[in-house]
Amino acid sequence: MNASYDNPESIISASGLFAGIDHEQAQRLLDVMVRRRLSRGKVLFWEGDEGDRLYLIQSGMIKLGRTSPDGRENLLAVLGKGEFIGELTLFDPGPRTATATAVTDSGLLELSHAAIGEWLDQNPAASKHLLQELAHRLRRTNEAVTDLIFADVPGRVAKALLDLADRFGENTAEGVHVTHGLTQEELAHLVGASRETVNKALAEFIARSWIRLEGRGVYLLDIERLARRAA
Repeated sequence: MNASYDNPESIISASGLFAGIDHEQAQRLLDVMVRRRLSRGKVLFWEGDEGDRLYLIQSGMIKLGRTSPDGRENLLAVLGKGEFIGELTLFDPGPRTATATAVTDSGLLELSHAAIGEWLDQNPAASKHLLQELAHRLRRTNEAVTDLIFADVPGRVAKALLDLADRFGENTAEGVHVTHGLTQEELAHLVGASRETVNKALAEFIARSWIRLEGRGVYLLDIERLARRAA
């Protein structure tokens, strides 16, 4: 479940982007990073903005979304501690492909295109970690597209809850507690379905005692059955 990080250096070392770097390398990165604070609901950048920097999440949660021509929102991902945003613009600066918004009060470490380029020149082996992380992102995107084509809505909801639990959940005596900060409308956007259909799936899971809702959070009471439903 969700890992905890005590300081910026531990965030850098634990991130897939910079996996395996030593204390000295992490410190050199910190020296060129800018710390940012973002309150809940504030936008870090808008879809279409020019982008030339990466953000590593130190605390809180950030959602990435796109807006269709008719104004509908498509929630692409919810990211948390140790994950990064804006990696594509590091090597291909250009318009942002999504809007990044704080779901909760968040702290970020900002790294410019120029700084990461210089750092990679000094640490060429780190390029391998970056490629692995980009491949991981692409794999997750492909899985999401496949789910939209082949999986029914309850299956997608179960999978989304399990993913949120894996990254943000905390084990309790009752089950895994996830404070995800999402409205039911946003959860519906995340799985690519209507709010009504997602609410029906959640109601079914509640009736089966698989989950219990609590504000903008959820208790996962039966991980095994949810996993079977998501398969």
